[in-house]
Amino acid sequence: MAQERNLRLVRDDSAEPGVRLGDIRLRNRLVTSSSLLGYGVANAKVMAYGMSPISNFVPLERFGAVTTRTVTVEPREGHFTTKDDWELRELPGLLKRYGQALRQVDGGWLNAFGWCNVGIDAYLRDYYPRTRAQNTIMSVGGFSTEEFVTLVDKVNAAVPVGEIAALEFNVSCHNVNFDFNKIIESVLAEAVPRSNHPVILKLSPDYDYIGHARLAAKHGVSALTAINTVKGLRLDPETGTPLLKNGFGGLSGRAIKPIGLRVVKELRDADVTLPIIATGGIRSFDDCREYFWAGADAVSLGSASWFASYPGYALSPIYGARIRNLLRRIENYTPPAR
Repeated sequence: MAQERNLRLVRDDSAEPGVRLGDIRLRNRLVTSSSLLGYGVANAKVMAYGMSPISNFVPLERFGAVTTRTVTVEPREGHFTTKDDWELRELPGLLKRYGQALRQVDGGWLNAFGWCNVGIDAYLRDYYPRTRAQNTIMSVGGFSTEEFVTLVDKVNAAVPVGEIAALEFNVSCHNVNFDFNKIIESVLAEAVPRSNHPVILKLSPDYDYIGHARLAAKHGVSALTAINTVKGLRLDPETGTPLLKNGFGGLSGRAIKPIGLRVVKELRDADVTLPIIATGGIRSFDDCREYFWAGADAVSLGSASWFASYPGYALSPIYGARIRNLLRRIENYTPPAR
């Protein structure tokens, strides 16, 4: 199985169209990044798919896979909220909360949501059954090996083999104030072999990503996501206080695209052969091609595609049309041979 999981992206000649990253089946090479679309469905009519109104104008079932918000064993308010059924009259309160956990900065976004989520049991009970039309990558996170083992066991019990694309292990988030270096090897050694589903490891550019990629290959991980957000800080120039409630946050968007490209290229230069799902500042077809040339096997749309300034969301139908066009191009694109 470990040898099979180290296979690069190949065409799938079975009756079901799509591509494979080792034992991970994608519908195409374009996926969505964790958290941006919530759980793939929500309880609110205003933002039916999570945080981005743009998603109302894009067919999520056409993506290679939709990655969920990171879910944990127990519900977490984090630095935001678990509530997702906001009404229009509650919009001012919602915007105030967003202002403490998400800020637009030069060239991107700084966030510190802190793994706010409803917990794995509620997700599997209330959200996952409503997203069967999508191909799902479930993002899971924890603060110990035992928590990752529990998450794997719960998903194994609730989700039959083959019903999702993969589990993504988020062992690299910056805004939960935890040093994941302490647990990553034991998490991979104990939780990966228990999973009935392929496992993706999400890498941080602020950790030893080459070393972690090699650990992933050693322990049977199927693919890598490169990269997670970059740890950042912004201060109010008038008061010197941090813009975010958590202080530090994760920087995403156009500003980190050169970092993402560097990490993907360095992984390939280090002879890491696991399939790579690249993310970081991707918005256009040219962005995708750059990542493919650097060595990626699939690409993921994050905040550069799904977020806009609040007034900018009035253009959501136009942004949605741009994403649909990108989907069409990627569906018909073959990455360069390596």
